[in-house]
Amino acid sequence: MSRLELEGRVAVVTGGAGGLGTPICRALAAAGAAVVVGYNSSCEAAERLAAKLPRVELAHAALAAPVTDSQALDELAAEVESRYGRCDVLVNCAGTTRFVAHADLQGLDDELIDRIMATNVRGPIACVRAFRSLLDRNGNGLVVNISSIAARTAMGSNIAYCASKAAMDNLTQSLARALAPRIRVVSVAPGLADTEFVSGLDRTWRDEQAARTPLGRLAEPEEVANAVIALATTLTFTTGAVIPVDGGRPLI
Repeated sequence: MSRLELEGRVAVVTGGAGGLGTPICRALAAAGAAVVVGYNSSCEAAERLAAKLPRVELAHAALAAPVTDSQALDELAAEVESRYGRCDVLVNCAGTTRFVAHADLQGLDDELIDRIMATNVRGPIACVRAFRSLLDRNGNGLVVNISSIAARTAMGSNIAYCASKAAMDNLTQSLARALAPRIRVVSVAPGLADTEFVSGLDRTWRDEQAARTPLGRLAEPEEVANAVIALATTLTFTTGAVIPVDGGRPLI
C-alpha cells in the first residue's frame, strides 16, 4: 500500500489513545490521513500520540471526544469542520467494560450495565449523528465500528458487554442501510487482542484463550488496524458487514 493512499483525507478515532485505538491512529497516519485522536479522560496520552504520528499534509490533532456527551460530540464535529472542512473516516473505537463472571448477576450492577450500553451502543450512534453531514460531504464516507467476537460467541468480559457488541453489529447493518450510498458502515470484530490491558491479566487464562483459537494465538492490535485500513483503501464495495479478526475462534 502506498503510504499516501489516504493523503488529504481526515479520520476521527474515538478512544484513539487506547490499546486498539493507538495502532489504528498510527496506521491511518501512515497511509497519509490527518488523524484526530479522540479522547475522554486520557488527554495527555492522546496529545503524545498525535505528536508522534507520521507527518502528513494536514496536521494531526488530539481532541476531546466523550462519546456519552452528545453536545460535546457536536462541538467536536464543529471543530473538525473548522480545522479540516471534512471527515472521511470515523472509527468508533471508544468502549468500556469490566470483568464480571457471567453467572454473577449480582456483580453486574445497574450502573455498570448503563455505562456499558451508554458507551458501547449509544456512543457510536451519537458519533455518527454528529459527523453525518461531514461524512456525507464528499459522497464516500466510512464508519468503522470496532466490535468484538463476543457479539457472536456470547463469551466475554461480562454478559452486558457481549450484548453491547451484538447491538453494535446490528447497528452497523441498520446504519449501512440508512446511510447508503454515500456513507459505508462496517464492523471490525477482533477476537481477544494482545493489548497492554490483556497482557496484564492472568497468564494462564490468556494462554487458554490462545489455545482455543485455531491459529494458536491472540490477535495483534496492528492486525485490527490493518482491517480498518483495508476498508478505507481496498474493500470499497463493502458495507453492512462484520469483518472478523479472530483467528477462527468461532470454529472451535
